[in-house]
Amino acid sequence: MHEIWDAATSTQPSPGTTGALVLAAVAVLVTWTPTGYRVVRHGVTIVHEAGHATLAVLTGRQLRGIKLHADTSGVTVSRGRPRGPGMVATVAAGYPAPAVLGLAGALVLEREYAVALLWALVLLCVLMLVQIRNFYGLWVLLVAGVLVGGATWLLPPETASWIAYLVVWMLLLAAPRSVVELQRLRRRGAARGSDADQLAHLTGLPALFWIGVFWLVCAVCLVLGGYLLLT
Repeated sequence: MHEIWDAATSTQPSPGTTGALVLAAVAVLVTWTPTGYRVVRHGVTIVHEAGHATLAVLTGRQLRGIKLHADTSGVTVSRGRPRGPGMVATVAAGYPAPAVLGLAGALVLEREYAVALLWALVLLCVLMLVQIRNFYGLWVLLVAGVLVGGATWLLPPETASWIAYLVVWMLLLAAPRSVVELQRLRRRGAARGSDADQLAHLTGLPALFWIGVFWLVCAVCLVLGGYLLLT
């Protein structure tokens, strides 16, 4: 624990502008190709459901459990008022969550605390393990936590910095991709119970409005986060 604390509270050199651009290109290839996106989508779903869970707790709702499925979908169940600002905030938090976490990660990396960021992601997995309610979700969180934690523990700090930059780029780029994918599924009639449709039911505003909000938040976080990573 002492070694982990020392690594997390010390700084690591950034990849520099050229390295950040290379990692951005890799992240684009991973997040915007069908095969790569299917892999990254599991991580995006973890953060998506964490967003629902966090806002549920912050708005005073009782968190009942989280499930992650093999098709990369997920469900977060909370108890509280079925309508009202708390429910709206909880439902709305999912799709922007990866982008917001990516922006927060870019702020941390700007200060060169790459290892601290990676251990924070491991802590996120640990906290979610307490609320996970299915075996597949348990397996996904364990694999994600072990991979990130193992890389942070075993690899040199400079390499950990490159991994942290790649993870943040993937969060920033996968977030708007997931919103685009949501609208494609809705257009085919395959996602009528989506977060956007639930928000339409709760607020009276059309689902397309909420998809626009999701996309705008993700786009702003991508621009701001990208600027921080490249400067």
